[in-house]
Amino acid sequence: MTKMKAGALTLNVVTEGARQAPAVILGHPLGADLSVWDDVAPTLARKFFVVHFDARGHGGSDVPPGPYALSDLGGDVVALMDALGLARAHFVGLSMSGAVGQWLMIHAPERLDKIVLANTAAYFPGPEAWNARIRAARGGQMADLAVLVVQRWLTPAFRAGNPEKFAQVERLLRASPPLGYAACCAALRDADLRDAIRAAPPRPVLAIVGESDASTPPALGAALAGALPGSRLARLPAAHLSCVEAAQGFLAEVEKFLD
Repeated sequence: MTKMKAGALTLNVVTEGARQAPAVILGHPLGADLSVWDDVAPTLARKFFVVHFDARGHGGSDVPPGPYALSDLGGDVVALMDALGLARAHFVGLSMSGAVGQWLMIHAPERLDKIVLANTAAYFPGPEAWNARIRAARGGQMADLAVLVVQRWLTPAFRAGNPEKFAQVERLLRASPPLGYAACCAALRDADLRDAIRAAPPRPVLAIVGESDASTPPALGAALAGALPGSRLARLPAAHLSCVEAAQGFLAEVEKFLD
């Protein structure tokens, strides 16, 4: 891992693969870190220069005072690309980072090639629920949040059959910096890209949904794909964290799309 200056922040970054290969940036969900891509990144690195990083407020990256907005999170991606000397890249975003990918499509389309929007939506309803999460995170209840969130991220069958992976994901959520988590909750609470994404310059898009995803139900992903002419929709047997629960299927869809 490398600490890298990206704009005003220092981000925790991992790069894999040949530097001269086409670049792929992997963005993680709220409360996680770059390790959620451990089952995906090494294979992608056989063909691509893979960049995965901890978003602001997460993992080993800086935790500036919140609240944050999608423009902060999207601006960090652009700043990271500048720091790495990447004029363009593919972008793979899951959940929170799927919203960041949409922001990039709207505000920095010239920096993007192909975009994967996984387990995400153009709008995350329920401000009261987001505010409750913010209060819980700020009030020292990350452990309680982790227990609730991981049950939505992974199906009961996967949790039962993969206890070590289940425990790993729960530990990851428990360790998420509370102030960064709360600040990113505010960004998702306030995000509404439903109109703007329709007007974004066209780009090749793959939307991935988890058939058992309670956090961003398949209908939201299908609606997002429907708003983007020429996009593809893939359905995986997973809940919200599809890059972990259905890693091989996720990888197959992404490789086929990027190739």
